[in-house]
This record gives sequence, C-alpha cells and structure tokens, in this order.
Amino acid sequence: MRRDSGLTLIETLTVLVALVVIAAAAIPLWRTRELRAHRQVAVEALSEIQAAQDRHFAKHARYAELAQLGTAPAAANYTLEIEVGDDKLTYLATARVNRIAGNILDSRCPEMGVDQHGRRFAHDASGQDSTEDCWNNW
Repeated sequence: MRRDSGLTLIETLTVLVALVVIAAAAIPLWRTRELRAHRQVAVEALSEIQAAQDRHFAKHARYAELAQLGTAPAAANYTLEIEVGDDKLTYLATARVNRIAGNILDSRCPEMGVDQHGRRFAHDASGQDSTEDCWNNW
C-alpha cells in the first residue's frame, strides 16, 4: 500500500534528533560569542579610561579618579573602578563583570584592568592569571 502524504514517526524523530544536535552545537557557540562581545565592551571602556587618564595627566601632572575624568565610559554589565595612588602618580583601572543577561557569569574574564603604564591584566574566577586569554583576542 502506498502512502500519499504526511510524515512517519521515524521521519519525525529523525528531524527532531537533527534539531537537537544542531542546538547542542549552536548554544555554546552563541554563548561564547555573547561573552566575547561583553568583554570587548570592557576592553573599549578600559582603553577610553587609559586615554582620558593620559590627557588628564598631560594637563594636570597627576591622575584622576573616575568622577574627575568627566564622562565615564559606558560598560554595561561591568563595574568600572579607578584606584589612584596616594601620590596621584599611579592608577589602576578595573572592570569587574556583573551578572549578564540570563544570569550568565563570565568565569574566564570576570576582572580586567590596565595601569598607568598600559600594562593589562585579567584574572579568572579562581584568581588565576587570564591576561593572555582575555586581552589578546582584540
């Protein structure tokens, strides 16, 4: 007997399995891309802070707190901080990740920073150095 239309159970299950396999591969890739995009925002914000600090130092011969720099760079999902040394001749700008959409926490690069010499650093969630992984992708 010949069937004219419709899908069999086997055909339907085959399509369903294929969709699950595609989703299983796509979701981690999408998450990685999303986290990298968030890290890029932090890198750009820290670079803006570094440029603003250089301009401020050229004008005033000292580094400034974040509020003194004027407009703070936008870094959604990150808390930006600047720690200025007592002599105002050193600073450390840090971007610490907040919870990202869907409560995803970036455990590879939750803390990134730059100092007055342009030295970049990053630490993973366990406190290990992840500078190479977090900064060298840009």
